[in-house]
Amino acid sequence: MGGSCGPAKAYAMSLGFLLLQFAIGAALIGVAGAVLSRCAEQLGQAYGWGRGWVGLALLATVTSMPELASGVSAVAWVDAPDLAIGDALGSCVFNLVFLVAVDALQRGQPIYREAAATHMLTAAFGVVMLGFVTMSLLLASHSPRLLHIGLYSPLMLGLYLFALASVKRHERAAVPASPAGAATRAQIRRAWQRFAAAALVVLAAGTWLPLVADQLAVRTGLGRSFVGTLWLAFATSLPEIAVTLAALRLRALDLAIGNLLGSNLFNVAVLALDDAAYLRGPLLADASPVHAATAVTAMTMTGLVMIGLAMRPQGRVLRVASWVSVGLLAAYLLNAVLLYLHDT
Repeated sequence: MGGSCGPAKAYAMSLGFLLLQFAIGAALIGVAGAVLSRCAEQLGQAYGWGRGWVGLALLATVTSMPELASGVSAVAWVDAPDLAIGDALGSCVFNLVFLVAVDALQRGQPIYREAAATHMLTAAFGVVMLGFVTMSLLLASHSPRLLHIGLYSPLMLGLYLFALASVKRHERAAVPASPAGAATRAQIRRAWQRFAAAALVVLAAGTWLPLVADQLAVRTGLGRSFVGTLWLAFATSLPEIAVTLAALRLRALDLAIGNLLGSNLFNVAVLALDDAAYLRGPLLADASPVHAATAVTAMTMTGLVMIGLAMRPQGRVLRVASWVSVGLLAAYLLNAVLLYLHDT
């Protein structure tokens, strides 16, 4: 009897230790993400950057560094392309479903009644980029390549840079620039130092998490696509959550929404950088076809957000959230079920 219980006990201890490592990595990312948000807000005030641009470009870039670090680590060290792709696309889906929490936490009318119309352009670029990823996933094995990199990778990077430039021009025309603050050089230097330190923590934890997630996928038998899209995507999205909650406490709704939608643009661009680190050939050519379903889910959810921004719905379902949020949650749960059925 003791011999039969030994392996089970060892398995439970091993699984528990992996879950503990995963929780520690996620906690480090969450704490560092909160520091990044505060420093970015201080730097934005010091340099006169508008909150919309801080959320879209600066915060979205730095809070998405875990996806970048995790993706490169997953393909370069773990040799797990499905973890990298699942993390990038799963983070897009998770960022969109977190808008449900933002909607529920917002007092008064749904968030789509008060959000700036400029978010429509960011969401539209998100749909285009996700559609391009879906097409690339389905045709990756037949698409031309440049050395070991798929031709779609430089095109995705170019599309991301074009989106940033276009949104910046649009926001500059719609919203006047904020005057620069009166921060001293010492205060600005300290903000940059804390910003860099928090970024290093995020990069280190983001590099560590794929190793743990890959072992969890093996131990639990859930599969790398499922673990990457749900568990790892949740952990690497913690900085976005921290920034969003901090923005809501400051009553800066547009900063919160801009961070989440802007992070999705960066997450798609991360796939191009992952492709460069994946030396065995084009990354998407070795991807599981189930990732196309996640990309389509992210497109559908982004489309729902665009509908909300255009229609400005009033009232809440069961006094909790708007019907747009109900649709976002339903799409997220459907994608989770499809991933679970595919990998089990």
